[in-house]
Amino acid sequence: MSDKREIRVPDIGDFDKVPVIEVLVAEGDEIEAEQSLVTLESDKATMEVPASAAGKLVELRVKEGDEVGEGDVIAIVEAADGGEEEKEEGRGKGASEDKDDAKDEQSDDSEDSTPESGNRKPETASSESGIRKPEADPSDPHQSVPGWEDGLPPPPVPFDEMDHDPGSLPHASPSVRKLARELGVDLKGVEGSGRKGRITEEDLKSHVKQVMEAPPAAPAAGSGLAVAEAPKIDFSKYGEIEEEKLSRIKRISGPNLHRNWVSIPHVTQFDQADITEMEVFRKSSQRQAEAAGTKMTPLVFLIKAVVAALKEFPHFNASLSNDGQTLIRKKYFHVGVAVDTPNGLVVPVLRDCDQKGLIELAKELTDLSGRAREGKLKGDEMKGGCLSISSLGGIGGTAFTPIINAPELAILGVSRAEMKPVWDGSAFQPRLMMPLSLSYDHRVIDGADAARFTRFLAEQLEDLRRLLL
Repeated sequence: MSDKREIRVPDIGDFDKVPVIEVLVAEGDEIEAEQSLVTLESDKATMEVPASAAGKLVELRVKEGDEVGEGDVIAIVEAADGGEEEKEEGRGKGASEDKDDAKDEQSDDSEDSTPESGNRKPETASSESGIRKPEADPSDPHQSVPGWEDGLPPPPVPFDEMDHDPGSLPHASPSVRKLARELGVDLKGVEGSGRKGRITEEDLKSHVKQVMEAPPAAPAAGSGLAVAEAPKIDFSKYGEIEEEKLSRIKRISGPNLHRNWVSIPHVTQFDQADITEMEVFRKSSQRQAEAAGTKMTPLVFLIKAVVAALKEFPHFNASLSNDGQTLIRKKYFHVGVAVDTPNGLVVPVLRDCDQKGLIELAKELTDLSGRAREGKLKGDEMKGGCLSISSLGGIGGTAFTPIINAPELAILGVSRAEMKPVWDGSAFQPRLMMPLSLSYDHRVIDGADAARFTRFLAEQLEDLRRLLL
């Protein structure tokens, strides 16, 4: 005995649609439970969709380049009898989902059929339409709903529109409403060409096409975001050229960086930390870190120092509300760390850094950095940061001005440490100095506070005993 099972796209976070970048199986393959079928790519991360049952892959519904959303069916597997456990699962979750799908399909079919097609079944015969409009009954809320046109019942009202007057809703079938939600289109702005102004799928697609082809709207007056259009230049006039498409990560992060740069008043505070003693301790703890399967890097100490500074200056551990009128203070301490990957920069977030020791943070940092370079981070692992650290110490440079990762209020840039002569009051001593560059949002943070924050941070690194206080 065997049964056919649908493999659906699992929870993909806040994304409506994500592209399929790789198909790992083919129709006819015998697959194992939890075997990866396709690879999806979301914002700065990839994920593989596993099979929920073993068996024969009888139908593959996606190909490379397709876009899918949560709940979409990607494959059909003919599974062998999985025993009572799988049967119970099918009776519970699967059965309810199948019923919901059947209802949706039935609703779509009945609504998409017009009176002229002859597909709509009459409820009670009438001289004109073949359907009798129900008598008004105050005790029945369904009878008092307006919207009957030519004796035909109105389409079902989506849950997200229950608080609207049904008579004012755009006239469209459930399938068109669903497509509009997937595309992020408000049907109130779409002109219907169907009978009685009914919005068809073609109307919706035409509307989307017009929006996509329309020139970008000019920023509102006084918004401060108006930017002159870039000049259009044919570089091939001057010599041989080669075009290369930006990676998906850079295409996504570029607009965000531009928004943050033009909408946040950046100021950068520079300082130096004497990490001579810190470096001695770091090297001496490498053996213990290696025994735990990781390595001790300066970033681990920077994370602990940042947590201490956020506790000392709590208005740095905050975000502005959308209207810019309220400061939202955070009681948790999550630190983002920028990781250089082959496809661009990503910022995984280490959570609850105040509750973890150096070895634990080192292991978590190694894991996140490795998966970031492999493109295997989950979307939630790059969200919720309080302050980010961008370290170029392994490359070089003396200072830089990092761009704030909104909605955070500050970002710490770290450059390569150098041995410098430092006056101790009687003579110059060779000290290992680490350059710090703190960019901050001047709408919330004043220059004096930024200088105090950076100095406090440097003092934590200069004497690690302070982190124990």
